[in-house]
Amino acid sequence: MKTTLNLNDEVLRRSKETAARQGITLTRFVEDALALKLSSSRNRPQFRLALRTVQGTRPPNVDISDRNALYDVIDHG
Repeated sequence: MKTTLNLNDEVLRRSKETAARQGITLTRFVEDALALKLSSSRNRPQFRLALRTVQGTRPPNVDISDRNALYDVIDHG
């Protein structure tokens, strides 16, 4: 399939040089690069944030519904 791409001049120059060094066409180089990019994003594991929770033994020292009391604890400990 034919398509037209607008590439950064430096990226195109480096791509042509690399393809020539490898003895492949620019088309093959771009196909390989795209295939690699697509396969690596598909194989990347889904990020999961594991939050550790602990059960406290004391009652809370601030009523979180009272904004001013909450700010006092944040600012002064």
